[in-house]
Amino acid sequence: MRHTTIVRTLALILPLAFSFALPLAAQDSQNTSVAEAARRSREQKKASAKPATIITDETLKPAPSSSPATPPAGQPSGATAPGASAPAGNSTSDENAPSPADEAEQKKRDVEASKQQVAALQNEVDLAQRSLSLDQDAFYSKPDFSNDKAGKAKLDAEQADLKQKQDALAQLKAKFAALGGVDEPKTPAPPAKP
Repeated sequence: MRHTTIVRTLALILPLAFSFALPLAAQDSQNTSVAEAARRSREQKKASAKPATIITDETLKPAPSSSPATPPAGQPSGATAPGASAPAGNSTSDENAPSPADEAEQKKRDVEASKQQVAALQNEVDLAQRSLSLDQDAFYSKPDFSNDKAGKAKLDAEQADLKQKQDALAQLKAKFAALGGVDEPKTPAPPAKP
């Protein structure tokens, strides 16, 4: 008899205990979810305060190779094009010669244009190196990569393209140094791998 009394008492107490525990647990989860929602809301406000960068064709295109005011390579800045006549009224060579201020301004524009070209080509080289690295990883991770002739040809073409871009970059850097560019153009550091 004593055994049945204990069982009946437990049968009454356990449902009551669960009925009180469930609302408390639900309330605790609501408090954490409200706090989590407030935290997310604050983060979204911070993120929305910063304007999103929009990448367009204009932001991806490299800078023009030469400005319209820049004379073709090999011609001094004051010379006229072959076959073109000198401007009327300029009979002496002193009047055709550009002033030192004009020459300095032209040199400054040339250095700046060269710096932009070097930076743009450096970005292309970095992108080509990363792409080649990813493609090599994908190619060599295949179990039967030695039989993948098309993949090997693609890697070889990418390596040749990268080499060509590196050579062009070296030539542009030499041209930049010849123009009197003191500092090497800065390129943004590649993002760190997570």
